[in-house]
Amino acid sequence: MLALMLSFFVSLLVSLIVIRSSHRHGHLSADGDFSGPQKFHARPVPRIGGLGIYLGLIATALVAWLKGPRELNLGLPLLLLCSLPAFGSGLIEDLTKKVSPRERLIATAIAAAIAFFVLDARIDHVDIVGLDWLLAFPAISFVMTIVAGAGLANAVNIIDGFNGLASMCVALMLLALGYVAYQVGDAELAFWALAGIGGVLGLFVWNFPAGLIFLGDGGAYFLGFLLAEVSILLVKRHPEVSPLFALLVCIYPVFETLFSIYRRRFIRATPPGLPDGIHLHSLIYRRLMRWAMGARDARTLTRRNSFTAPYLWMLCITSLIPAVLFWDSTPALLAFLVLFGLSYVGLYWRIVRFRTPRWMVLKRSRDAAHRRLASPGKHE
Repeated sequence: MLALMLSFFVSLLVSLIVIRSSHRHGHLSADGDFSGPQKFHARPVPRIGGLGIYLGLIATALVAWLKGPRELNLGLPLLLLCSLPAFGSGLIEDLTKKVSPRERLIATAIAAAIAFFVLDARIDHVDIVGLDWLLAFPAISFVMTIVAGAGLANAVNIIDGFNGLASMCVALMLLALGYVAYQVGDAELAFWALAGIGGVLGLFVWNFPAGLIFLGDGGAYFLGFLLAEVSILLVKRHPEVSPLFALLVCIYPVFETLFSIYRRRFIRATPPGLPDGIHLHSLIYRRLMRWAMGARDARTLTRRNSFTAPYLWMLCITSLIPAVLFWDSTPALLAFLVLFGLSYVGLYWRIVRFRTPRWMVLKRSRDAAHRRLASPGKHE
C-alpha cells in the first residue's frame, strides 16, 4: 500500500499546487485553445497534470529504494529514467505547443528502445505460429517492442479527450495488470502498477468532474509508456500469462487508434495524424451530452464534458473483466478480443447514424430530442 498511498498524496499535492499557482504560469501551462476538434473545455486549464503523477512515482521509487535492499529496488527508478524521452517530449509540448505528434512519437519510441536494453522489456512471443519464430530474431523483437511501446503511449494520448476519461481507464488497466502480477508472484510489477494507480488517482481528484487540471501530453505519454512496459514485462517474465491478456487489457485505446486510422485513411481519405473530432468519445459527447445539457454556460459545459467519460469507463471494463478471468487462456482471450472489436464497431456505427441504443440515452436527452423534433427551428 506504500506505493499507492505515497504516489497518491504526492500527485494530489503537486496537482493542487499547479492549480493554485496557475495565474503565474498559465501563459505557458494552460490550454486556452477552444477551437480544436477535440477541445471541450470552457476556460483555460493547466495541462501539466502529468507532472504530479511523475513526481509521485519518483517519490515512491526513492522511498522504496531507501527502505529495502537497494539492489532489489532499482526497477522503478530505471523505468522512470527510461520514460524520460516520452514524458519529457509531452511535457515540453504542454508548455510550448511546439512539439509535433511525429516528434513525440519518435521520443516515445526512443524510450521504448532504452527500456528494451535497460529493463530487458522485449516482446519475444505472442503465441502465434510463425510470428513467434520471427520474434526469435533480436531485430524483429526489437522492432515489435518499439512499435508496441510507442503505439500504446500514443493510443492513451488519443483517448485523453474528456475529464477523467484517460486517467480512470489507465488506472483500471493498471489494476488488472497488478492483479495478475500478484497472482503470478511478481511483487515488483504489482508495486509498479500500484504506484501508477496512486499517481493517477491523485490527479483524478482534481480532474474529475471539475476539470481543474488536465493530464496533458506529458501525462498521457508517460502513462501509456508505463502500461506498455508493465504489460511487456509481465508476459515476458511469466510464460503462463497469455500475451493476449495484455492486449485485451489495453484493447480500448489500441482499437480506438487502429479504427481511427482505418476510418480516416480508407473512408474519409484524410491523413490519420491530423486532429480528429469523431472518435467514439467525441461522438458520445456530441450526440448524447449536447442534447442532454443544451446550455452554453461554463458550468454546464464542464458537466457535459465530465458526463461523457463514464460511458467509456464501462466500455473499458467490458474488456478488463474477461481479461482478468481468463488471463492464462489464449483461446478465450482471442474470443473476447473479437467480441470487443465487433461491439465497438457496432456501437460506433449506431451512434454515427443517429441510432444510439436507448440504454445510453439519458431521460433528459430523450426529452430534449422530442422538443427539438417538435420545434425544428430552435437549435443550439
